[in-house]
Amino acid sequence: MRFAPFVGALSSRNYRLFFAGQIVSLVGTWMTQTASMWLVYHLSSSAFLLGLVGFANLAPIFVFAPFAGVLADRVNRHHLLLATQVAAMLQSVALAAFALSGTITVSHLLWLTLIQGFINAVDMPTRQALVVEFVERREHLGSAIALNSALFNLARLAGPALGGFVIAGFGAGVCYLIDAISFLAVIAALLAMRLRQRPRPEAKTHPWHELREGIRYTIGHTPIRSLIILVGAISAVGFSGSVLTPVFARDVFHGDARTLGWLMAASGFGALSGALYLATRRGVRGLGMVITIGGSLMGGGLIGFSLSTWLPLALGFLCLTGMGGVLLMASSNTLVQTLVEDDKRGRVMSFFAMAFTGTMPLGNLMMGALAGRFGAAVALMLGGVACLLVVFAFYRRIPRLRSAAAPTLARLEEAAAEVPVYQPPGQGGDRSQGRTPD
Repeated sequence: MRFAPFVGALSSRNYRLFFAGQIVSLVGTWMTQTASMWLVYHLSSSAFLLGLVGFANLAPIFVFAPFAGVLADRVNRHHLLLATQVAAMLQSVALAAFALSGTITVSHLLWLTLIQGFINAVDMPTRQALVVEFVERREHLGSAIALNSALFNLARLAGPALGGFVIAGFGAGVCYLIDAISFLAVIAALLAMRLRQRPRPEAKTHPWHELREGIRYTIGHTPIRSLIILVGAISAVGFSGSVLTPVFARDVFHGDARTLGWLMAASGFGALSGALYLATRRGVRGLGMVITIGGSLMGGGLIGFSLSTWLPLALGFLCLTGMGGVLLMASSNTLVQTLVEDDKRGRVMSFFAMAFTGTMPLGNLMMGALAGRFGAAVALMLGGVACLLVVFAFYRRIPRLRSAAAPTLARLEEAAAEVPVYQPPGQGGDRSQGRTPD
């Protein structure tokens, strides 16, 4: 394995600060994610309410992320990111206060999760735009993206497991309190940074016109359109299945919050493995097959997990699910980033983020409704089958998409262009379920 792609960005002081702050904060974020999922199901025993809370967490991103992207281009991004971190810390403080006082209800969780969704809608595009400014040398951008991906999935591995033990030993309120304190690391890192002052760009056209132009370009570009549709479909029928994990932890495996933590950590371990593999790839040739393999692993893993009654076997299937999901999403992101024109990159990637994160709320509601009517196992199995069907349809289109993308790829190869490693939409502190991913 080549380790060089991972270390270049750490030579930049600002990125080292950002990375150190994220190590602390992301673990706290996943602890809160685990606590909220467990608490909703513990208080309500309702799979539908699990889906509803997941919907509240992600729906604002689908609606407001494009407008937040425009805002991030018009104001000081550093100050805006600081504001989102302070707001997210206050939201965690409120959750901790309700939980520690014993007065928390599903309504509290629902409304505070909705507030966090609005914060995420601003945080996501701002954070992604700032990563470029954190590295001092342009050639280290790929290293920064690889580190972000690995860090996110490492926290996804450690956070739920740690959260499960904290919930079992001290209660969900302590998880929320730890998360609130963890934001101080990010805020301190941002305050310690020394960023170059960038002149405020003057908008050449009205923001609405720029959005319409981006929509027309995305729809008219066949490979980009197909990849974004694939991402949206898989997000809705595959990634949303994670909202049912507490049902399996308690009702199938007869465990507690620690069991939920292990289940979520298994998926995180698989995702981390997939991210590390992609970080070693050079170029984009063959990513269509990686997408197909990843989607197949995800669909098969979901079906296997839905049928599992033995915990170690279920952990193995969730590992495959996490690995397949990252392989599919990462490869799709890299291909879109490669094919898009630079002057339209921000708008196209905002649509990619909407497809990944924005369709998940609908998927959460769908999974919750199916689980409430037919049971969680049937709902998850249907999600796995749908993943396989979607990926098969994409696989049949690969020759046509490869032909459409060939001129662009040929120009890149002639110019010896370097393709950066995947950076998931909503990663690096993004507090959404599908977080994916800065």
